Formats: sequence, C-alpha cells, structure tokens
Amino acid sequence: MTSAWPDSRTRSLVRQFIAGIDEVLPQAKSLRRAIHSDPYIGGSEQPTADLLRSALTRPTTPVADTGFWTRLGPDGPSVALRSELDALPLTEDTGVDWASTNGAMHACGHDIHMAAVWSVIKAAEKMDLPAGLLGIYQPREECQPSGAPDVLRSGLLAAHDVRSVVGAHVQPRVPEGLVSTGIGGVNAAADAFDIIVRGHGGHGAYPHVTIDPVPVLASIASGLYELVGRLIDPTHAALISIGRIEAGATHNIIPDSAKLQGIIRTMHEADRRVLHAEIRRFAEHTAAARGTTAEVTLLRGDPVLANDHDLVKTLDPVLHAAGLQVAADPFRSLGADDFSHFGQHVPIVMMFVGTGEDSGTRHDTGLHHARYLPDEDTIRTVAIALASGYLAGARLAGAL
Repeated sequence: MTSAWPDSRTRSLVRQFIAGIDEVLPQAKSLRRAIHSDPYIGGSEQPTADLLRSALTRPTTPVADTGFWTRLGPDGPSVALRSELDALPLTEDTGVDWASTNGAMHACGHDIHMAAVWSVIKAAEKMDLPAGLLGIYQPREECQPSGAPDVLRSGLLAAHDVRSVVGAHVQPRVPEGLVSTGIGGVNAAADAFDIIVRGHGGHGAYPHVTIDPVPVLASIASGLYELVGRLIDPTHAALISIGRIEAGATHNIIPDSAKLQGIIRTMHEADRRVLHAEIRRFAEHTAAARGTTAEVTLLRGDPVLANDHDLVKTLDPVLHAAGLQVAADPFRSLGADDFSHFGQHVPIVMMFVGTGEDSGTRHDTGLHHARYLPDEDTIRTVAIALASGYLAGARLAGAL
C-alpha cells in the first residue's frame, strides 16, 4: 500500500459510483418501501427475492433456496456484496403508511441493505468495472439454520474467484452519518443451549413425595449468570443470556420436567469451548445434587465476525475519498451475524452505518424494536459504503 492510495483511477470510480447511486436513489427508496411493506421471515423470503429480481432486470441465479446472485464486470477475480433477505416475526408499530401488516417486520434494517445493494448494482451496470462484482441476496440471517453456510456449500465463491466479501449493516448505536469498520472481531460467536431438568411430578400439596424440577432449574438459571464472571478473563467480552423458561401446566401440579433456553456469546474461541463444557458440567452436577437429572443440548451457531486487517486498512481511505466519515472508535458488539461464515474462507469486512437512534437507554427504539425505522436517506450512505468496499476488495485482488 502506498501513500498515493486511493489513486486517481479509484477516485474516478468512486465519483462514478456516487453519481450512479444518486441517479437511482428515488427508485431505491420506492423499492425499500415495497420490501418493507411486505416482509417475510427466514425460509419464506421468496416473494421478496422475486421482487428484487424483477427490479434488477438482469440475469440472476438462485442460491440457498430463496436466495439469488448476479454478477457484473470482467471475468476473473471478483468481490461479493452481500445483503440479507429476511424479516423478523414482529408486529410493526411505526405508523407509516407503508408499514407491514402481516405480522413480520424489517426491524433490523435488511430492507435498507437490499435497496443499497440494488443501487450499487444499478450504478455498476453503467461502469467499466476493474473486477467482477457479485451481488448476493442471502436468506435466513435471523434464524437457524442460517443461509450463509448454504451459500458457501453451493461453491459460489470458488466458481467466481471471490477474493473478499463486503457487508454493511445499519446500526442505531453508531452516531448518524458515521461508518464504523474496525480490524478484528466486531460481532460475537453465538451458540444456543437447551437445558431440561427431569424430576418426579405430583400434587402441589405433597411436595415431599415429588422431586420438583422447578427450584432445581431456578438454581441452574441463577448460577449460569455467574459462570462468565468466574471462568472468563474479565478483559474478554462474553455473556450468557436466558431467553425462555418453561415448566408446568397449572397452579397446583408439580411438573415432571422444567426447561430453559439461552444463548452463549463470546469473542474468543477458547472462551467458547470453556463455556460449552462448564454449562454442561454445572447443570448436570446441580441437578444430580438435588436428585434430578439435567439434559443439556448445545447448538453451535455463527463464529466470531472478524474484519480482515488488510481489507479494513485499504477500505478506510476509500470511504474518506467518498465523503464518508469513518468512526475513530470502531463499534463492536456481542450481536451475531452469519456473515461471519464467509470470513472462514475469504477476507471479509462488515461496516456499521450509523443511524443514531439508540443512546443505550431502556426506552430507545433500536434494532429488533417494533418502531425501528431508519431514514430512507440511509440507503445512500449504505450504498456508497458498499461501493467503497468493492473498490477496496478490487485493490486487494490486484485489479486496481
């Protein structure tokens, strides 16, 4: 990398991308509203994919069931831009006249991402690209089994000599207008667990002839929250969250079993292994000490999302050249994204584009909230960031 980067050719390409994005922005905003008003949860996104494929008016190919891809530019090495297709099972409460009414909602900004990738593709159609540009619309980011591994298993990246994959995500905890990159881990590994405690039920008036699983499960639930503080280096980000507890059917029956479900989030693989082993050990031993048994099921989910060093170092100057302000203090969180799977195969970068609504208080309307609705002008910022990521990837591939 030289001090001349980005060079004059790259700066010219930046200007061309911005001009092309601005030209199609009114259509992109209309497309976003159409996507937002008729969303579909993971595995059911075909109507959204069909809408996008129709709006692209260019050859596309299915991948990962309801997903699809399209390629532009010369043969040889390429850079992929990825967008998610799916919505959340959430009833919208924004009050806009294009709100969803079908019980699903794009409360994570995927509608913005889809419109932004569409804008970059439309702009690129009129350009002499230095490397291939592969647009990937991927299903099932919000649920398991997630869609990114299916894209990888399809052989798409190898078939198109993809040298890097670029993503961008709206983020209300980043100030509006800023773009955050950051080298290394920016999202956590996320693994699910189920614990079932089995006892011996009976009448609530005669607990002495039962083995009540409920207090045992309560002890396990309470103890799980202590594991991170006593097992993990306090300078390492990690957490355990319990999302569901279920037991019994009515007031006066002690149930035979009780169940909880939760998530483990870690930023280091060694911590991940430790917590997997210790959750199982703690639950089984706690249950045994109370005369019950515990069945522990661990579901390994998405790995840590780690931004590539060289890709970030190449990207940040392009973002500046595009007129975007890069966050001096990169945003990192224990959120998870299956985009991380691409990083197990090629260099990746996930950018976080600030929308600024969430100040971290208990009453903000951040991601996954029924009133979260990024401003439609965010489409432009996300699109320019993605185009900048493409150019950075092309540089690393030796095309610039």
